[in-house]
Amino acid sequence: METREQHQQQQEKHILSLMVENQPGVLARIAGLFSGRGFNIESLCVAETNIPNVSRITLVTIGDMNIVEQIKKQLNKLVSVTKVFDFTGTAHVSRELVLIKVRAKPENRAEILRMVDIFRSRVVDVGMEYYTVEVTGDQGKIQALLNLLEPMGIKEIARTGVIALSREKQ
Repeated sequence: METREQHQQQQEKHILSLMVENQPGVLARIAGLFSGRGFNIESLCVAETNIPNVSRITLVTIGDMNIVEQIKKQLNKLVSVTKVFDFTGTAHVSRELVLIKVRAKPENRAEILRMVDIFRSRVVDVGMEYYTVEVTGDQGKIQALLNLLEPMGIKEIARTGVIALSREKQ
């Protein structure tokens, strides 16, 4: 019998990219497919593409390979879905944009600005008590900056969710 720890080790993060017809209800059908099978969508990003009437949905979910394969097959059966890509185990570029409102006490302002510079981020708004920092990168970079800013006092965070494209062959 499989232990809970073994089951969790088999679970991995999957970045799925779906090319879909840009029509009302498409996103609801896709989200319904996930919720109907008891899966959570960790992040979700939807936008139009360079192709007229086609949008790209990039979503992140966690599950084992067998379950994700079933989900991909079900997604491919939806009429409004034209392509499904799973970036797991493939060469790809992924990024996320995060806005972080962090307490900027006078004694911490210089340190915050140094951290922002080190992470190639930028301060996009300055208030009497808070800086709003914009950071773009992979989830590891973002988490590292969040960990450093946490002791300063994070008031709010807004995240876009992961977006991804496959790498070109060299």
